Amino acid sequence: MKTILHKADTRGDANHGWLHSKHSFSFANYYNPERMNFGVLRVLNDDQVSGGMGFGTHPHQNMGIISIPLSGDLEHKDSMGNTTVIKEGDIQVMSAGTGVQHSEYNKNKDETVKFLQIWVIPNQQNVEPRYDQITLDKADRKNKLQQVLSPNKDDAGVWVYQDAWFNMVDLEAGKSVTYDFNKKGNGLYIFVLEGSITAGDQTLERRDALGVLETIAVTLTASENASILLMEVPLQLS
Repeated sequence: MKTILHKADTRGDANHGWLHSKHSFSFANYYNPERMNFGVLRVLNDDQVSGGMGFGTHPHQNMGIISIPLSGDLEHKDSMGNTTVIKEGDIQVMSAGTGVQHSEYNKNKDETVKFLQIWVIPNQQNVEPRYDQITLDKADRKNKLQQVLSPNKDDAGVWVYQDAWFNMVDLEAGKSVTYDFNKKGNGLYIFVLEGSITAGDQTLERRDALGVLETIAVTLTASENASILLMEVPLQLS
């Protein structure tokens, strides 16, 4: 098993006042040639948006865009006619395909919205744009893996045009879970949302990440109560 450690304090830091974002990979004004992507995982932004503020209408094309709110309410509008609000417990996916325009705003004036913005490079180009969001039962991830994204329309969670699987798990201190890879040759990017864990021989704290390659399984053990996002993705760009 090979690993790539990304400590929380090595991420790009962009503070625009109304937006404070930590970039796991090169994005906008943050450029690090050694942190361009993890396989087809191109963007992992840890965003905080001030009350009433947000991203005005802007275009995307040929990218799978996933939003996972951590707290607060994020209002989404797009050129496909969708107007929705996503909040903690929800997961949103947008396959930009041939092109879509959208905006995202903090729906509340008096609190910050915190969410993860994730981009996955798709394995199909120029598809018809599509949008979906679901609400997850957080109880289903207590000390066990909860699948939140896959390549399959009929599986649990949302789906994307890529051989990628995302899972979330809330581990109590002392508890362990083993992740078995879905596809040979994929890599796993482990992102600790809260708490502290060990993965293999690595200790990971809040917002640390670990890329895992060349294995078929990895065991995570919580040193303290922990919430974790696991992103299995192809390592070769399509």
